Amino acid sequence: MKHILCLFCLFSISLAQVSVVQDASRLEEAGKFKEADSLFRHAIVSARASERKALEFELDRLGRIKQDFSLTKMRLSEILKNSIRDFSPNELDQWIAEGKLDFRLIDGEQRFVGTSRSNLFWLYQEIAARRLNPPDEAEFAQNVFRACTEITTAARVQKQPYVLPKRFKATMTLRAKANAAPAGATVRAWMPIPRAFLFQKEFRVEKSSNQPMRIDTESSSIRSAYFEAVAIKDKPTEFRLQYSYTHFGIRFDLDPATVKPLDAIDPSVRQFTMEGPHVVFTDRIKNLSSTILGTEPNPLLKAKKLYEWIAGEIKYSYAIEYSTIRNISDYCAAKMYGDCGQEALLFITLCRYNGIPARWQSAWLTIPGGKTIHDWTEIYLAPWGWIPVDPYMGIFAVRYLKGISDEEKTFVRDFYFGGLDQYRMSANSDHCQELNPPKRSMRSDNVDFQRGEMEYGSTNIYFDKYSYELTVEEEKIP
Repeated sequence: MKHILCLFCLFSISLAQVSVVQDASRLEEAGKFKEADSLFRHAIVSARASERKALEFELDRLGRIKQDFSLTKMRLSEILKNSIRDFSPNELDQWIAEGKLDFRLIDGEQRFVGTSRSNLFWLYQEIAARRLNPPDEAEFAQNVFRACTEITTAARVQKQPYVLPKRFKATMTLRAKANAAPAGATVRAWMPIPRAFLFQKEFRVEKSSNQPMRIDTESSSIRSAYFEAVAIKDKPTEFRLQYSYTHFGIRFDLDPATVKPLDAIDPSVRQFTMEGPHVVFTDRIKNLSSTILGTEPNPLLKAKKLYEWIAGEIKYSYAIEYSTIRNISDYCAAKMYGDCGQEALLFITLCRYNGIPARWQSAWLTIPGGKTIHDWTEIYLAPWGWIPVDPYMGIFAVRYLKGISDEEKTFVRDFYFGGLDQYRMSANSDHCQELNPPKRSMRSDNVDFQRGEMEYGSTNIYFDKYSYELTVEEEKIP
């Protein structure tokens, strides 16, 4: 019940409609998607206008799950045969029986998540060792280690946390597919852009395909450039923005002996110790916290223990869409794997449960050899203020970085507790935030904002109907 109510943080919904959602959720878990679909459609007809939006989202969520679980067993077997040395179809049956693959029963058919092949490689080293044509990851590892080393040295010499600024020129493109919106309809688009932080400054628009209707304030917790354009029949609708910004490397010198209590912190910081969407103090979270921390009293050491536990125990895995998950932090704790955002929300939840202010930070990681959408975190510790923590990079350092020594991996892990490389574009300082201007339709991602959002009228344009791309070049600082 608590997980269901958490989902409606942005919606108005009665207890009667919560009951509908619970009944439909039971049908969904039983694999009866058509029956759940029918239940929602009937409820929408009789719902008050204030409740309809939540129920329409729940109906759409069923379709999103179907998109995520797109593979039949036969198709997955074909993919694995072409990806794994000496693969046998019998192995697939064995891996299913052992719980190595995420699948859902959907109207009588077993369907597997579309990233099943990659997730087998992330989660099981013995399967990854048989991968045909594995990618060369040496560039990413070397660039990460080099950035960590240079930033650490500079911060020590300069005796300050923000060092070695880099200037970047980025171009982001959102492109709705042809006929994603009816001809003549106004397509509305929101594109993530750099927010102002102490470590990220001097944002400047260079040029755009069409003039943004609005550039959000630099202190926005979900900063965007907003566009409109009229859809043309049989042609894609494209929005492109080129901008530049400066991002510093970060490395705090953290001493447990100098940490101060948080009793008198500002209310704007204290809010990040509370429960919220996907940050719920479930019994699983409470028990996990007790196991990890024991009786440790120091907030800095608490946060570091939580970070190191996640780095050592949680594995990486590509995720299903966040909008389909009821409680992401508990989901990650239960699965013991997740992607960067799931790992971040688990860390945030564990920190907040222990009275340590923690918040979301996200948009893009732009490091050469590893450019991708990305989520990480900040925690507040007096006397230093907000400091970065990237659980994903801790996990990568321990498990996945290639071509560096074990000692160097430990160094990288330790760096990303209180340190951050310059290769970031940070658009968000909280999760589950509302865009400005607000969308009239439901969000494609109601937790994060990295890939942009699009709609026409009151109809959402989902991820399968548009593409996104970010190119980044480093510029010389005069």
